[in-house]
Amino acid sequence: MQQQLLAIDDDPQTLMLISAALGQDGLEILTDGEAEAGFKTFLRVRPRIVLLDLAMGATARRGMELLELMIHADPGANVILTSAHYSAESAVEAIQKGACDYLTKPLDIERLRERVAGLRAEAETRRRTLSLDQKLLEACQFEGIVSRSPLMLDVFARIRRVAPHFRTALVTGATGTGKELVARALHRLSPASKDRFVACNCSALVESLAESELFGYVKGAFTGANQDRAGLFENADGGTLFLDEIGDLSPGTQAKLLRVLQDHHVRRVGSSARRKVDLRVIAATNRDLRTMIREGTFREDLYYRLATVEIGLPGLADRREDLPLLQRYFVDRFAAEYKRQIAGLTRRAQSRIATYPWPGNIRELENALGNACMMADGRFIDINDLPERLRQLPRDYPRTDEALVSLEEAQRRHILRVLERVGGNKLRAARILGIGRNTIYKMLSRLKLEERNLSA
Repeated sequence: MQQQLLAIDDDPQTLMLISAALGQDGLEILTDGEAEAGFKTFLRVRPRIVLLDLAMGATARRGMELLELMIHADPGANVILTSAHYSAESAVEAIQKGACDYLTKPLDIERLRERVAGLRAEAETRRRTLSLDQKLLEACQFEGIVSRSPLMLDVFARIRRVAPHFRTALVTGATGTGKELVARALHRLSPASKDRFVACNCSALVESLAESELFGYVKGAFTGANQDRAGLFENADGGTLFLDEIGDLSPGTQAKLLRVLQDHHVRRVGSSARRKVDLRVIAATNRDLRTMIREGTFREDLYYRLATVEIGLPGLADRREDLPLLQRYFVDRFAAEYKRQIAGLTRRAQSRIATYPWPGNIRELENALGNACMMADGRFIDINDLPERLRQLPRDYPRTDEALVSLEEAQRRHILRVLERVGGNKLRAARILGIGRNTIYKMLSRLKLEERNLSA
């Protein structure tokens, strides 16, 4: 499909110059000399690249308003603002409102060609990436868990090794890291996969009723016990019982649980009869059980009984290389669920997701993207579609005059800052920045050339 560029400028000579300079190599140039007509053309054609004069009708405010309207209508559009009167304040405002560049007049034709060629190359890279991401997702899924992080690949390997043999296992990790997914993977790969997987959230068990929930009761055992009822252990007999938040069980219930794990028999509340059970038990916790043992709030013998196999899960902050995959996975899932045509995230949204610390881990990312898929108006999720906590700038973002620099200088600083944070890994930096690897190499080559010219 032929790519299109829309130029909106009230100076006919500028429009002629743009058409002559860029009207080649399969790029269709559309021009409008009036703001309203230009915006209607934008809505009708949805070009990927727009050159927009800041001072339409001799007012810079009009250009900014038109920029906002365009980005709101199509956050995936690349809008380049042009102006004969550069100011740092307007450049920063343009970036914050979604412009991808800010060029001064008279236009430097070579620089304009280079910038447009770069945007076209990025668009083609994104198109190919969408296809590759789908194949990568299929290759990087393990029993419903998406990852290519070395830390998680080690977890996958451990699950494969122990699943056929374990009787009890302990899964540890912060809230939202996917402990239940790991438990389900262990169950599916075990000999018990044909039987039930029964899940129980121990933190939701009322202490006085925990024993009856786990082990069952007989009619008349207590007020309200109108009939015999099997507990979770009997329900999971032959399969797997998942005890989430095991650290929240009371000491008394811990003792009864230990006895069942040792002799494989349960006794319903109010009954003297013992029933044999044959099942696998997987416990999970976001708490430090060793510390609880030292504090006397968790039984050491129960810990060692459960932790015959122990699997620890890393937080999302320790596997940031998974962010692009997880974004693609959740956007595809929620777009299908909500019947929305969402192609992906804008560069601004990707950048904010890449820099956010994700204290709630994968569950927080899932909720954020689910919310964004509902809020998005167009084909791309923009930063304004993300939850409020993600839209706010980080505390260390420059808010003083340090931020009032040219777009080129801000770009240079940001590239160097990202490279520093990833230890000079250019491929990872390119992913975080939302650009192609070739683009970042070109940017770095240009920065080195500028540095040599300054030192000459």
